[in-house]
Amino acid sequence: MLKDIDPLLSGELLKILDEMGHGDQLLLCDRNYPAVASGRPVIRLGDVSVLRAAQAILSVFPLDSFVAHPLERMEVNDDPSTTTSLQNELLELASQAESRPLQYGVIPRLAFYTRAKSVFAVVHTLEAQPYGCFILQKGVIFD
Repeated sequence: MLKDIDPLLSGELLKILDEMGHGDQLLLCDRNYPAVASGRPVIRLGDVSVLRAAQAILSVFPLDSFVAHPLERMEVNDDPSTTTSLQNELLELASQAESRPLQYGVIPRLAFYTRAKSVFAVVHTLEAQPYGCFILQKGVIFD
């Protein structure tokens, strides 16, 4: 047990997040996403929502400030303007964690599967809401 570290951040997940460098990407996904098919390391968080996982991850993971969209989401029903309540809540959570307004980059569903093959690692949750799949790009810490 570590002091001031979210208990959801296991040693395995903390190691992955620590090993990632500036510009590396992390895939956070729901229960329906074929996490193993990406060929990347998969951290399974079990019965945890995507929002809860994002809250824990964003407590230690800086989003990239050098790119327009350090947070990307899977497109809903082939319509980039449609969002789910989960997507809206995650954007708000990330904006609060970063203390700056963020906008999503939107990735068409099939292109998302291709992009997943180039991420550093995958964090798999048992989130039930569909389209609960996100790519987070790691930034730098200036302190």
